[in-house]
Amino acid sequence: MDWGALHTILGGVNKHSTSIGKIWLTVLFIFRIMILVVAAERVWGDEQDDFVCNTLQPGCKNVCYDHFFPISHIRLWALQLIFVSTPALLVAMHVAYRRHEKKRQFRKGDQKCEYKDIEEIRKQRFRIEGSLWWTYTSSIFFRLVFEAVFMYAFYFMYDGFRMPRLMKCNAWPCPNTVDCFVSRPTEKTVFTIFMIAVSSICILLNVAELCYLLTKFFLRRSKKAGNPKHHPNHENKEETKQNEMNELISDSCQNTVIGFSSS
Repeated sequence: MDWGALHTILGGVNKHSTSIGKIWLTVLFIFRIMILVVAAERVWGDEQDDFVCNTLQPGCKNVCYDHFFPISHIRLWALQLIFVSTPALLVAMHVAYRRHEKKRQFRKGDQKCEYKDIEEIRKQRFRIEGSLWWTYTSSIFFRLVFEAVFMYAFYFMYDGFRMPRLMKCNAWPCPNTVDCFVSRPTEKTVFTIFMIAVSSICILLNVAELCYLLTKFFLRRSKKAGNPKHHPNHENKEETKQNEMNELISDSCQNTVIGFSSS
């Protein structure tokens, strides 16, 4: 799998992320993708060949392996990383769309476009507000959902996070209950717990970033609500007072003119 392409895409999103989002992306690539590519794949290797059962019955070993490991740990982690990273593509597409609109305005010579050239538009960093806030917040929410679903699936499939040394299997076509042994169970348990711990850290970072965005959003709204310039009732009262003042000034001017004409 080409993880470099994924890094390129998410690197563009990182430019518009919050500080917590940048930490999340660093943890994702260093402690999850690099560990998965460099170390975990070598530890697991071809685990089916290293799965040994004390029987020579044809097909028994394959059936027992499929029963205890319905999907490989490596493939499940790779699938998890793909699903967790996919919501960030929503932000990337949103930013690309806004840049496309600004480039179109620039080429048309729109007076509202404040950019000098195309390169300035490409380097622009968009603030997380308005429609981009909704897209960014939705991506974090989906990240949390995917992380939680995969952690539950991992625990449910393998009956916990520890790799057992001995497994007893009595599935057909095994003639009786056979003993099956996993290669390097302690080392695999350490890697499994490490990956689960890093996934938990990513969940905490996502929760912290979501709380930060929500807090910032509500503070901004409360600030606008408390600002008299943005309060519609206040604007109506000011407009009414101004109209009354204009009427008084107009009446006084008319009275003055009438007084001069009569004299």
